[in-house]
Amino acid sequence: MRLMGKQRKQGGEWRAAGWAARHPGFLAVPAAAATSVAQFGPVTTGGVVAGALAAGVGWYRAHPHSWEQVAAPQLRAVRRRWLSRTYLGPWWGRVTEACNLVTVNRKTERINVPRIIRVRSHSPSTETVYVRLLLGQTPKLWEEATEALAVALKAERVGVERVRPQIIALIVQRSEPFTQVIIPPDIPADADTVSLGSVYLGETEHDTDWHAPLIGQHWLIAGATGSGKNSVTWMALRACAPLIRDGLVRVHVINPKGTELNALRPVSYRYAEADTDIVDVLGSFWETMQARKKVLADQGRRTFEMSRETPLDVLVIDELGAVTGYGDRSLTRGAQAVLPLILSQARALGGSVIGALQEPTKDVIPQRDLFSLRVCLRATSAGHVDMVLGDDMRRRGALADEIPNVPDSAGIGFVVKQRSRTPMRVRAAYCDDNDIADLVRVAGWPHTELATTTAR
Repeated sequence: MRLMGKQRKQGGEWRAAGWAARHPGFLAVPAAAATSVAQFGPVTTGGVVAGALAAGVGWYRAHPHSWEQVAAPQLRAVRRRWLSRTYLGPWWGRVTEACNLVTVNRKTERINVPRIIRVRSHSPSTETVYVRLLLGQTPKLWEEATEALAVALKAERVGVERVRPQIIALIVQRSEPFTQVIIPPDIPADADTVSLGSVYLGETEHDTDWHAPLIGQHWLIAGATGSGKNSVTWMALRACAPLIRDGLVRVHVINPKGTELNALRPVSYRYAEADTDIVDVLGSFWETMQARKKVLADQGRRTFEMSRETPLDVLVIDELGAVTGYGDRSLTRGAQAVLPLILSQARALGGSVIGALQEPTKDVIPQRDLFSLRVCLRATSAGHVDMVLGDDMRRRGALADEIPNVPDSAGIGFVVKQRSRTPMRVRAAYCDDNDIADLVRVAGWPHTELATTTAR
């Protein structure tokens, strides 16, 4: 016989037991303290606790770096999870209900609230909240509610990352994580210590180093005027400096503006500013890749290995829009004829492209999907974010168009994590004139056949 009316709720004692089983620390710590007092007495127990506190204070004062790396994230996570009301049951239930992220059992009329699994806080400005989805919910549902969540949680930005089936991570940015200029590390003196598979570029919002592979990759760096696009380029070239000096990397520079990148003239294998010279450099780069293809075939090799005989060729293009778009010029026609071939084939042949542009529209750079790493710094339009990073990336938290247009925000932007396809806020290190001079000094052009250099 079918039961009529509402079903009884689970007993409170069983709900409390389930909560205690999910959070054993709340029982284990008091139980351990009570056992210690009973076994060793209150004086001994108090002495141990005081000693632990003194050791923590001594650690905090004596070695701040390791404290920030190890202890501070744990303490911040505890404070934000349990000592503030944001993620406690009643308030979290109100937040999710207000954002339409709960479900209602049609029989019992019980409101089901998504459960927080844990909170991590690797950075003072950002926390990661791991949430178990309810049956019938999808990550896309949460992505569409990120703006409402940001308002409800009093955060500047909320991003959604898919962790595993039924588990998502909310990236909650409380404040700007990058308040100071990042100083670039010293240039390595020895080429053997350089790994182009993991080039240091700056820092992430999670208080970790931002690395990216250069060899076997093409980079697209987009951002408005003054957003710091060349900061990424300079960091990549600083990593290459000892390799350029030893003939393991050759830099081909296309600099239509003829301003900032002209400092690379002394270390460029080929350099161009004028339209005709730009077309020549692009054509020569493609001819180099064609010759490289023949060399690899003659040697019976399927993959490229960097050496003095087969160096890595890096093509740096500043203001990519001035090369590929802006009218039906001979430069545009020449670039559009050869650049797609370079982007589609050069990665396997020891060629990498670093391109920077301001207006990432399909007309300006129709080959943007051929760039394996894309960085979106401060943008002037919300549509530019998805054009650079991919569909729905702004909805998932890449709010590059909301980065303030002030000098202090230069170098701040977003990249997409390759595994989770989630946008991550980053900041590139800033290279001043002295850092650029160090790059040129260390790279020191090693060859004498300068006759091949174009438009010097």
